[in-house]
Amino acid sequence: MNIDHFVTKEWLYDHLEDSDVVIADCRYQLNDPEAGWRAYERGHIPGAVFFDLKKDLSGTATTHGGRHPLPALNHFTDAVKAAGIEHAKQVVVYDDQHGSMAGRLWWLLRYAGHPQVSLLDANYTDWENQGYPTSTEIPRPAQGQFEPLVQPEMRVAMDEVKTLKDKDNVALIDARATERFRGEHEPVDTKAGHIPGAENWFWKDNIGADGKWKSTDALVDRFRSLREKDTVIVYCGSGVSATANIIALKQAGIENVKLYPGSWSDWSSYDDNPVSKGDT
Repeated sequence: MNIDHFVTKEWLYDHLEDSDVVIADCRYQLNDPEAGWRAYERGHIPGAVFFDLKKDLSGTATTHGGRHPLPALNHFTDAVKAAGIEHAKQVVVYDDQHGSMAGRLWWLLRYAGHPQVSLLDANYTDWENQGYPTSTEIPRPAQGQFEPLVQPEMRVAMDEVKTLKDKDNVALIDARATERFRGEHEPVDTKAGHIPGAENWFWKDNIGADGKWKSTDALVDRFRSLREKDTVIVYCGSGVSATANIIALKQAGIENVKLYPGSWSDWSSYDDNPVSKGDT
Protein backbone atom coordinates (compact mmCIF):
# COMPACT_ATOMS: atom_id res chain seq x y z
CA MET A 1 0.00 0.00 0.00
CA ASN A 2 0.96 3.63 -0.53
CA ILE A 3 2.88 5.21 2.36
CA ASP A 4 0.92 8.43 1.82
CA HIS A 5 -2.16 6.85 3.41
CA PHE A 6 -1.02 3.57 4.99
CA VAL A 7 2.09 2.00 6.44
CA THR A 8 2.57 -1.70 7.09
CA LYS A 9 3.63 -3.33 10.35
CA GLU A 10 6.93 -4.19 8.71
CA TRP A 11 7.58 -0.57 7.75
CA LEU A 12 6.73 0.69 11.22
CA TYR A 13 8.90 -1.94 12.91
CA ASP A 14 11.84 -0.86 10.76
CA HIS A 15 11.29 2.80 11.73
CA LEU A 16 10.49 2.51 15.46
CA GLU A 17 13.72 4.27 16.41
CA ASP A 18 13.51 7.04 13.83
CA SER A 19 13.52 10.46 15.45
CA ASP A 20 11.43 11.88 12.60
CA VAL A 21 8.56 9.40 13.12
CA VAL A 22 5.80 10.01 15.70
CA ILE A 23 3.46 7.12 16.54
CA ALA A 24 -0.02 7.92 17.89
CA ASP A 25 -2.28 5.45 19.71
CA CYS A 26 -5.95 6.39 19.21
CA ARG A 27 -7.78 3.46 20.76
CA TYR A 28 -11.21 4.42 22.09
CA GLN A 29 -14.50 2.75 22.96
CA LEU A 30 -17.64 4.85 22.51
CA ASN A 31 -19.44 2.94 25.29
CA ASP A 32 -16.47 3.22 27.69
CA PRO A 33 -14.52 6.45 27.23
CA GLU A 34 -11.65 5.40 29.52
CA ALA A 35 -11.11 1.99 27.89
CA GLY A 36 -8.64 3.31 25.32
CA TRP A 37 -6.37 4.86 27.95
CA ARG A 38 -6.49 1.71 30.08
CA ALA A 39 -5.55 -0.39 27.05
CA TYR A 40 -2.71 2.03 26.29
CA GLU A 41 -1.39 1.70 29.85
CA ARG A 42 -1.44 -2.10 29.57
CA GLY A 43 0.63 -1.98 26.41
CA HIS A 44 1.21 0.00 23.24
CA ILE A 45 3.62 0.23 20.34
CA PRO A 46 6.96 1.45 21.75
CA GLY A 47 7.22 5.23 21.74
CA ALA A 48 3.55 5.79 20.92
CA VAL A 49 1.83 8.83 22.39
CA PHE A 50 -1.87 8.69 23.25
CA PHE A 51 -4.64 10.79 21.72
CA ASP A 52 -8.08 10.66 23.34
CA LEU A 53 -11.10 11.06 21.05
CA LYS A 54 -13.07 13.12 23.55
CA LYS A 55 -10.30 15.12 25.18
CA ASP A 56 -7.96 15.77 22.26
CA LEU A 57 -9.85 15.18 19.02
CA SER A 58 -13.31 16.62 19.76
CA GLY A 59 -14.86 19.82 21.01
CA THR A 60 -17.64 20.17 23.56
CA ALA A 61 -20.96 18.79 22.35
CA THR A 62 -23.95 21.13 22.48
CA THR A 63 -27.54 20.97 21.19
CA HIS A 64 -26.36 21.14 17.57
CA GLY A 65 -23.07 20.39 15.86
CA GLY A 66 -22.93 16.66 16.50
CA ARG A 67 -21.77 14.34 19.26
CA HIS A 68 -18.09 14.79 18.39
CA PRO A 69 -17.69 18.30 16.98
CA LEU A 70 -14.26 19.25 15.73
CA PRO A 71 -11.95 20.55 18.46
CA ALA A 72 -11.01 24.21 18.63
CA LEU A 73 -7.94 24.70 16.48
CA ASN A 74 -5.80 26.02 19.35
CA HIS A 75 -6.80 23.08 21.56
CA PHE A 76 -5.89 20.56 18.86
CA THR A 77 -2.64 22.38 18.09
CA ASP A 78 -1.65 22.21 21.77
CA ALA A 79 -2.25 18.43 21.76
CA VAL A 80 -0.20 18.06 18.57
CA LYS A 81 2.70 20.05 20.02
CA ALA A 82 2.58 18.09 23.29
CA ALA A 83 2.92 14.88 21.25
CA GLY A 84 6.14 16.17 19.69
CA ILE A 85 4.62 16.45 16.22
CA GLU A 86 6.31 18.86 13.83
CA HIS A 87 5.83 19.49 10.12
CA ALA A 88 9.03 17.64 9.22
CA LYS A 89 7.92 14.47 11.01
CA GLN A 90 5.98 11.50 9.68
CA VAL A 91 3.03 10.56 11.92
CA VAL A 92 1.68 7.01 12.07
CA VAL A 93 -1.72 6.55 13.72
CA TYR A 94 -3.32 3.31 14.88
CA ASP A 95 -6.18 1.92 16.93
CA ASP A 96 -7.84 -1.46 17.44
CA GLN A 97 -10.89 -0.66 15.30
CA HIS A 98 -9.53 -0.78 11.73
CA GLY A 99 -8.86 2.95 11.66
CA SER A 100 -12.36 4.09 12.58
CA MET A 101 -10.93 6.02 15.57
CA ALA A 102 -7.38 6.74 14.38
CA GLY A 103 -8.82 8.09 11.15
CA ARG A 104 -10.04 11.12 13.12
CA LEU A 105 -6.46 12.13 13.96
CA TRP A 106 -5.36 11.27 10.40
CA TRP A 107 -8.03 13.65 9.07
CA LEU A 108 -7.47 16.41 11.62
CA LEU A 109 -3.73 16.54 10.96
CA ARG A 110 -4.31 16.85 7.23
CA TYR A 111 -7.00 19.44 7.86
CA ALA A 112 -4.43 21.37 9.93
CA GLY A 113 -1.98 21.25 7.04
CA HIS A 114 0.13 18.24 7.99
CA PRO A 115 -0.17 15.69 5.15
CA GLN A 116 2.65 13.49 6.45
CA VAL A 117 0.34 11.18 8.38
CA SER A 118 -0.45 7.55 7.64
CA LEU A 119 -2.65 4.85 9.13
CA LEU A 120 -1.11 1.58 10.28
CA ASP A 121 -2.86 -0.98 8.08
CA ALA A 122 -3.40 -3.37 11.01
CA ASN A 123 -5.01 -3.26 14.44
CA TYR A 124 -2.92 -3.05 17.59
CA THR A 125 -4.06 -6.58 18.47
CA ASP A 126 -2.59 -7.84 15.19
CA TRP A 127 0.70 -6.11 15.99
CA GLU A 128 0.77 -7.69 19.46
CA ASN A 129 -0.36 -11.17 18.39
CA GLN A 130 2.26 -11.35 15.66
CA GLY A 131 5.06 -10.81 18.14
CA TYR A 132 5.96 -7.22 17.40
CA PRO A 133 7.36 -5.30 20.39
CA THR A 134 5.09 -3.55 22.88
CA SER A 135 5.79 -1.29 25.83
CA THR A 136 4.13 0.07 28.97
CA GLU A 137 6.49 3.04 29.15
CA ILE A 138 4.68 6.33 28.64
CA PRO A 139 6.89 8.65 26.55
CA ARG A 140 7.45 12.30 27.41
CA PRO A 141 8.28 13.88 24.06
CA ALA A 142 9.83 17.30 23.73
CA GLN A 143 7.36 20.02 22.79
CA GLY A 144 6.95 20.18 19.04
CA GLN A 145 6.87 23.26 16.84
CA PHE A 146 3.65 23.23 14.84
CA GLU A 147 1.82 26.03 13.08
CA PRO A 148 -1.53 24.92 11.60
CA LEU A 149 -2.45 25.77 8.04
CA VAL A 150 -6.14 24.96 7.82
CA GLN A 151 -7.48 23.34 4.64
CA PRO A 152 -11.12 24.55 4.62
CA GLU A 153 -11.95 22.68 1.40
CA MET A 154 -11.75 19.39 3.32
CA ARG A 155 -15.04 19.93 5.18
CA VAL A 156 -18.62 21.05 4.61
CA ALA A 157 -21.20 22.45 6.98
CA MET A 158 -24.84 21.36 7.16
CA ASP A 159 -26.07 24.18 4.94
CA GLU A 160 -23.57 23.19 2.26
CA VAL A 161 -24.79 19.59 2.45
CA LYS A 162 -28.32 20.84 1.81
CA THR A 163 -27.15 22.85 -1.19
CA LEU A 164 -24.93 20.19 -2.74
CA LYS A 165 -26.50 16.82 -1.99
CA ASP A 166 -29.00 16.71 -4.83
CA LYS A 167 -26.64 17.86 -7.57
CA ASP A 168 -25.87 15.26 -10.24
CA ASN A 169 -22.12 15.66 -9.85
CA VAL A 170 -22.14 15.24 -6.07
CA ALA A 171 -22.28 12.01 -4.06
CA LEU A 172 -23.37 12.06 -0.42
CA ILE A 173 -22.29 8.84 1.26
CA ASP A 174 -23.26 7.53 4.68
CA ALA A 175 -20.53 5.42 6.30
CA ARG A 176 -22.72 3.80 8.97
CA ALA A 177 -23.90 0.19 9.12
CA THR A 178 -26.82 -0.64 6.84
CA GLU A 179 -29.37 -1.11 9.63
CA ARG A 180 -28.63 2.38 10.94
CA PHE A 181 -28.80 3.87 7.45
CA ARG A 182 -32.18 2.24 6.86
CA GLY A 183 -33.48 3.45 10.22
CA GLU A 184 -34.06 -0.08 11.49
CA HIS A 185 -31.79 0.38 14.50
CA GLU A 186 -30.37 3.51 16.09
CA PRO A 187 -28.34 2.84 19.25
CA VAL A 188 -26.93 6.33 19.78
CA ASP A 189 -28.78 9.24 18.18
CA THR A 190 -32.28 10.50 18.93
CA LYS A 191 -33.66 9.85 15.43
CA ALA A 192 -33.24 6.88 13.10
CA GLY A 193 -32.70 7.11 9.36
CA HIS A 194 -30.43 9.00 7.00
CA ILE A 195 -30.06 12.27 5.09
CA PRO A 196 -32.32 12.19 2.01
CA GLY A 197 -30.31 11.54 -1.13
CA ALA A 198 -27.47 9.74 0.66
CA GLU A 199 -26.05 6.39 -0.45
CA ASN A 200 -24.93 3.77 2.06
CA TRP A 201 -21.23 2.84 1.89
CA PHE A 202 -20.48 1.12 5.22
CA TRP A 203 -16.90 1.92 6.21
CA LYS A 204 -16.25 -1.65 7.40
CA ASP A 205 -16.63 -2.89 3.83
CA ASN A 206 -13.12 -1.53 3.31
CA ILE A 207 -11.96 -4.46 5.44
CA GLY A 208 -11.60 -7.92 3.91
CA ALA A 209 -12.77 -11.24 5.33
CA ASP A 210 -9.26 -11.74 6.72
CA GLY A 211 -9.65 -8.65 8.93
CA LYS A 212 -7.11 -6.63 6.94
CA TRP A 213 -7.61 -3.54 4.83
CA LYS A 214 -8.42 -4.41 1.25
CA SER A 215 -5.78 -3.88 -1.40
CA THR A 216 -5.59 -0.66 -3.36
CA ASP A 217 -6.97 -2.45 -6.43
CA ALA A 218 -9.94 -3.72 -4.41
CA LEU A 219 -10.65 -0.23 -3.08
CA VAL A 220 -10.45 1.20 -6.61
CA ASP A 221 -13.05 -1.39 -7.67
CA ARG A 222 -15.24 -0.64 -4.68
CA PHE A 223 -15.46 3.08 -5.33
CA ARG A 224 -15.33 3.02 -9.12
CA SER A 225 -18.82 4.55 -9.48
CA LEU A 226 -17.71 7.62 -7.50
CA ARG A 227 -14.63 8.43 -9.58
CA GLU A 228 -16.37 10.83 -11.95
CA LYS A 229 -18.12 12.83 -9.24
CA ASP A 230 -16.97 16.41 -8.76
CA THR A 231 -17.45 16.09 -5.01
CA VAL A 232 -17.90 13.20 -2.59
CA ILE A 233 -19.27 14.18 0.84
CA VAL A 234 -18.87 11.62 3.62
CA TYR A 235 -20.71 11.44 6.93
CA CYS A 236 -21.42 8.88 9.66
CA GLY A 237 -22.96 9.20 13.12
CA SER A 238 -20.67 11.88 14.51
CA GLY A 239 -17.90 12.48 11.98
CA VAL A 240 -15.45 9.89 13.33
CA SER A 241 -15.76 6.55 11.51
CA ALA A 242 -16.51 8.46 8.28
CA THR A 243 -12.79 9.24 8.17
CA ALA A 244 -12.05 5.56 7.54
CA ASN A 245 -14.06 5.89 4.32
CA ILE A 246 -12.15 9.06 3.46
CA ILE A 247 -8.84 7.22 3.82
CA ALA A 248 -10.15 4.41 1.61
CA LEU A 249 -11.43 6.85 -1.02
CA LYS A 250 -8.08 8.65 -1.07
CA GLN A 251 -6.26 5.34 -1.37
CA ALA A 252 -8.52 4.54 -4.34
CA GLY A 253 -7.35 7.73 -6.02
CA ILE A 254 -10.44 9.86 -5.35
CA GLU A 255 -9.27 13.26 -4.16
CA ASN A 256 -12.39 15.43 -4.17
CA VAL A 257 -13.60 14.16 -0.79
CA LYS A 258 -15.09 16.28 2.00
CA LEU A 259 -16.18 15.44 5.55
CA TYR A 260 -19.44 16.63 7.07
CA PRO A 261 -18.10 16.71 10.65
CA GLY A 262 -21.45 17.04 12.42
CA SER A 263 -22.83 14.08 10.45
CA TRP A 264 -26.12 12.39 11.35
CA SER A 265 -26.01 13.52 15.00
CA ASP A 266 -25.97 17.13 13.81
CA TRP A 267 -28.48 16.74 10.96
CA SER A 268 -30.99 14.87 13.14
CA SER A 269 -30.76 17.47 15.94
CA TYR A 270 -32.81 19.92 13.83
CA ASP A 271 -36.55 19.24 13.89
CA ASP A 272 -37.12 20.69 10.43
CA ASN A 273 -34.47 18.61 8.64
CA PRO A 274 -36.00 15.83 6.53
CA VAL A 275 -35.22 12.20 7.33
CA SER A 276 -35.32 9.20 5.01
CA LYS A 277 -35.58 5.51 5.92
CA GLY A 278 -35.08 2.34 3.95
CA ASP A 279 -32.64 1.83 1.11
CA THR A 280 -33.29 5.07 -0.77
